[in-house]
Amino acid sequence: MARAGLTAERLVAAAADLADEAGFENVTLSALARHFGVKDASLYSHVRNLQDLRTRLAFYAGAEMVDRIAAAVAGRAGKDALAAFAGAYRAYALERPGRYAATQIRIDQALVAASPVLARTAEITYGMLRAYGLEEPDLTDAVRLLRSTFHGYCALEASGGFGAPRDVRRSWDRAVDALHVLLENWPRGDEDPG
Repeated sequence: MARAGLTAERLVAAAADLADEAGFENVTLSALARHFGVKDASLYSHVRNLQDLRTRLAFYAGAEMVDRIAAAVAGRAGKDALAAFAGAYRAYALERPGRYAATQIRIDQALVAASPVLARTAEITYGMLRAYGLEEPDLTDAVRLLRSTFHGYCALEASGGFGAPRDVRRSWDRAVDALHVLLENWPRGDEDPG
C-alpha cells in the first residue's frame, strides 16, 4: 500500500516535485495525500501542518540551491566567483521554479537561526563578498543588493517580463559585470545610525 514507507522526507521530496510541476502555491496537504493515495490525516504524523511542510520544503530547496552554488564557486574568487554564483542562482530559479519559490517564503526566525542550510548559504555568500574587502555592515547591504537583483531579474525573466529583442542572457551577463564593478568600488564609511 502507498502508506507503507511514508516519511517526512518522502513528503517533502514529493512536495518539491509538485511545486515545480503545479506551482508552489498549489502544494497542499490534500494534493500530497492524493499523490500517495492516502487520506489527509495520514500526513499529520509526518508534518504538523501546511506551514510546516512548506518550511521543510524551503529548507530542502535551499539546500539544493546552495549545493549548486557552492560547487559553482569552489576555487574561484572575485568576478569569477560572482559570475559562477549568479549563474548557479539563475539556473536553479529557472529550472526549478516551484522549489525556488519555496526559498523565498518568510520563515520563523528561530528556525532560521538554527538552520545549517541557511548558515551554509550565509558562509558561501559572505565568503564570496569578503574577497571584495567588505565587512559589516557592508556585507549585509551587499547581500541584500545581490539577492534583490538576482531575484528580481529571475522573476521577471520567468514571467516573460523582458520584451526587448536583446537576449536576456546577455543582459544578465552585463548586470553581473555591473555588480562586480559596484562591489569593487563599494562606498565605504557609512556608519549605521541606529
